[in-house]
Amino acid sequence: MSEFVTLGKSGLKVHPIGLGANKISDADPSTNTEYGGDILLDAIDKGLNFIDTAFIYGDGKSESIIGETLKKHQLRQDIVIATKGAHEYVNGEIKLNNHPDFLTQQVEDSLKRLQTDYIDLYYIHFPDEDTPKAEAVGALSRLKEQGKIRSIGVSNFSLDQIKEGNVHDDIDVVQDEYNLLNQSAESEVFPYYREKNISFIPYFPFASGLLAGKYDKDTQLSDRQKSRPQFQEPTYSEILSKVDQLKSLADKYNTGIQNIVLAYYLSKDVVDAVIPGARNRQQMEQNLAAANIQLTAEECQFISEVFPSSFKLK
Repeated sequence: MSEFVTLGKSGLKVHPIGLGANKISDADPSTNTEYGGDILLDAIDKGLNFIDTAFIYGDGKSESIIGETLKKHQLRQDIVIATKGAHEYVNGEIKLNNHPDFLTQQVEDSLKRLQTDYIDLYYIHFPDEDTPKAEAVGALSRLKEQGKIRSIGVSNFSLDQIKEGNVHDDIDVVQDEYNLLNQSAESEVFPYYREKNISFIPYFPFASGLLAGKYDKDTQLSDRQKSRPQFQEPTYSEILSKVDQLKSLADKYNTGIQNIVLAYYLSKDVVDAVIPGARNRQQMEQNLAAANIQLTAEECQFISEVFPSSFKLK
């Protein structure tokens, strides 16, 4: 079993492979998504202790399933829960809201759904246009003082918004997009995270499965996939060729390409943990194995040459 790591200055100790729970509230046979808390229990049994969810994942359903499962099996004290809020329904439409009163109510609502009296890591999920970010983060700081949350995160914030919200060094974790097809965070924000000891957790690690070795030239793409830049030619074939170059590393470690990709992310000094989603037990178990792979400096260099930071989707 992999050793736990500490998320930046938060003090939270987690397995470096978390479970992205955005699919845990789904019941869609067409995508082979396993429904309910069974996959969560299996992950915990395999050593995972870090779960990432949000209100908007099923409008609270993901949180409710997690809360019911952990309470039923008396596992709350063993698990680090991260959740997020910022989405508000106004006349049937979703609006973003970072107002301190709204965030405070969001935390209270999440506590009820999760059936717990504290949340280990609470993120402002998206920035709104109006609320000063120092005020929004300040609301979470007060909730932390009250013991309702243990650490503070933000997600999808620009560097300027992060700096504005972090005026008192309250931000412990940032979550944002980062993968081999979009490495802009390395030059744009990683230096600030190093300076402030902020832990960075990437989402969208496999770029819709492209970086997990799930596709080849014969894969039938849906119309929705064909509309995305990474699935359009000549970019699509170029990415497939690059991913194929990682197969030698996967063979060396007797693992899947997706685990080489996750291990590469974990080699970055500001990345303490990753949170790949899983539609079934097999995917979850495969993801967990990435924590046991320690890429050498030469292997990391090889990957960075195959996927240089200058690579851009056309």
